Amino acid sequence: MDSSPQLEEKKVVEEEIPKVQHVSPSASEAGVREKRTLGAKVSGELVGAEQPGLVMPALTDKNIATTTKWEIWSWYTYYIGANGLALFNFGPTAFQNLLSQAAGGDTGLLRFAGAERDVNSIVLLANGISFAIQAVLFLIIGAWADFGSGRRWVLVIWSVIAYAIGFAWLGVHDPSKWQIAAGLYIVGLIAYQLTLTYWTAAFPSLARNTPWIKESRIAYANDEITLQEMDRRDEMERSRLSNVGFYVQSVGEIFILAIIVGIMYAVHVRRSTEDNNWGLSVLIAFATGVWLLLSLPWFIMEKTRPGMKVPPDLNIVTVGFWQLYKAAGQIWQLKQSLIFLAGYFLLGDSLNTTVTVIATLQNQVIAYDTLKLTYLLIVGITAQAVGIGLFWLIQKHLNLSAKTMFNAVMVSILLLDGWGMIGNWTSKFGFKNEWEIWLYQTFYGLVVCPWYSYSQIMISSVTPRGHEFLFFSVFNIIGKASSFIGPLISSRIIDATPGGTNNSAPFYFLFALSLLSAVGLWAFLDLEKSAREQEVFLAKEKATIEGENANVATA
Repeated sequence: MDSSPQLEEKKVVEEEIPKVQHVSPSASEAGVREKRTLGAKVSGELVGAEQPGLVMPALTDKNIATTTKWEIWSWYTYYIGANGLALFNFGPTAFQNLLSQAAGGDTGLLRFAGAERDVNSIVLLANGISFAIQAVLFLIIGAWADFGSGRRWVLVIWSVIAYAIGFAWLGVHDPSKWQIAAGLYIVGLIAYQLTLTYWTAAFPSLARNTPWIKESRIAYANDEITLQEMDRRDEMERSRLSNVGFYVQSVGEIFILAIIVGIMYAVHVRRSTEDNNWGLSVLIAFATGVWLLLSLPWFIMEKTRPGMKVPPDLNIVTVGFWQLYKAAGQIWQLKQSLIFLAGYFLLGDSLNTTVTVIATLQNQVIAYDTLKLTYLLIVGITAQAVGIGLFWLIQKHLNLSAKTMFNAVMVSILLLDGWGMIGNWTSKFGFKNEWEIWLYQTFYGLVVCPWYSYSQIMISSVTPRGHEFLFFSVFNIIGKASSFIGPLISSRIIDATPGGTNNSAPFYFLFALSLLSAVGLWAFLDLEKSAREQEVFLAKEKATIEGENANVATA
């Protein structure tokens, strides 16, 4: 086999990385214990150098447990339960419902956070409080969880908090308890976002420790496959886990929603306001119970895969702050990661706001019919399952890259904004008819919802190994920030229209924003270059830490 392309790549990396010794994970798996210097010449007589793209994070245990089939399926089932119905869908509905009833007096205002406010103001302020707390927790927990062996307990603890919040709604279904509902709403959003983020952060490690990828690393160490093929297999395995996970969750959620429709009829939600209030609390508790049961297999089956070891002069408490300090100074080396971070913020902002604007138009068309909205949700989730399944089959059989599939999603978002923009020029189209709402749910599920899978794959592609919890935390913060900025701008645009009632006006802004971010990511994001930048980043980090350790040892 011609190994000259690999040798050229090694030479390029050698010029950028200090000479530092590594222990190749593939060599460890093969039983080879020799130290291998990056940039060493590969020959039949010498042990080959550790290859670009395979440098392990500094201070990482090389003997990492192999991922099993049952472990992967238990990871899937957790997400079926963590579908968001409890604390992200019905929870906010219950909160706003009680607020509206409590504010039904002469002024329509309630005293919250030291001032008289209307319902929308309270909801926005509660969201802001929740987001601020999330941002702090994400940075602290994300930095800390990349070290030691306690990372699995992060998900367990926050899941237990989420279960407690979900069941607590059974005692909060009267308007007089709206302040308690506000607390449940804020903490519920925090718990849900943390559980979802740290569940997602587990999949790169799961994918990279499957038997196929471990065997591929050994083959690469023996020069049996090229660097490009190793990267392709790594990306394909991450794509498989992410896409199948989202597909399984979508199918499972359809059955859960079908049961929920039956529960709505059983508790007679249309009989009275009180019954509707109680029905929402019951639905939250039911969805929470399903989440609890389906999460147990993952808590039992997950194998302990330690993160990076804590440096000798630090402890498990201080190491998180140390990593934040180091990351702030070194992140600028990862230019491709920053490009995707910027694009993810802009495109995420556009998509989040697009969904919010369309939901407003949808509610006007459907007239807030609860059952019809539930049926629309079932159609959307069914289309989502089909869409994610098709995207994965197309990627797998045509051997396409994750970025190619992500580009297809970006085009779909542009088409969605373009259709909404038509509503500024005619009253016949632009999410103004019921048939358009049904069509939107189908289109959104088929070709836009894969965003939620492929965006996570892309994040994992620009994340240095061993830093998954910190990077997924940062991307989650960026994603949450975008969900606030876009709606505020869109609200101002609507207010500026004649009469302040043109809900289609924001689509001008959203189409332009989607186009800008899509063109930027399409043209400037290079995942292969990102992999090489991560190689340099990890090697420099390892050299720095090993140098610091040597100084501590000689002091």
